[in-house]
Amino acid sequence: MGIVKKYCATVKEIQSPLKDIFTVTFQAPRQFQYLPGQFLHLALDNYDPSMQWPDSRCFSMQSVPHEEHLKITFAIKGKFTQKMSEELRPGKNVWLKLPYGDLFQRQHSKDHCVFIAGGTGITPFLSMFGDASFTQYQEPKLYFGVRSKAYNVFDKELCDAQKVNPQFSIAIVYQDIEGILDIGNIYAENKGSTFFISGPPVMISSFKKFLLSHNCPEEKVITDDWE
Repeated sequence: MGIVKKYCATVKEIQSPLKDIFTVTFQAPRQFQYLPGQFLHLALDNYDPSMQWPDSRCFSMQSVPHEEHLKITFAIKGKFTQKMSEELRPGKNVWLKLPYGDLFQRQHSKDHCVFIAGGTGITPFLSMFGDASFTQYQEPKLYFGVRSKAYNVFDKELCDAQKVNPQFSIAIVYQDIEGILDIGNIYAENKGSTFFISGPPVMISSFKKFLLSHNCPEEKVITDDWE
């Protein structure tokens, strides 16, 4: 996982492509150290080293590890993220603690991997898709479910991912047009693959249960379910 470090980071930029979706870019005096697929703890209150770590929430790193700045995207889903949407502004200092998680460090074949993401759950995948190590994956596929076209705010990252790995195929499912992602169809099209799943906890749980009940080996079902 790497050594967990604490960073006093400054909001460099914040964008809100939709009223309930925010993308935040942070900078810090020293380079952030993490691997693709890992996540952080974010605290809005000041951290005093003589005291306990303040109230915080977990967010996946969306940016690629070699980038100078660190990026996350979050949706308003509760009091903490509502507070983030109100308080985060360029120049605001926050405390970040990272890295956590081993999503892509777990042993797995890089042939015919299937990435299944719902909404902002795609962010840990993006940190891999833009990384040079993504070239090691053979014929990877993404199934990405979002509420509507307006909520697909990751077009640039996905286009860049196909430049990193031209074998990468992307299927985007818009809920308002096609309904939700169908794990049955995804499995039928990709039997024998390794499945990475990230998204709302209910989606992760139900998709994992389906795959295991259809004799997919547990080591081939890798979930980003730190919440």
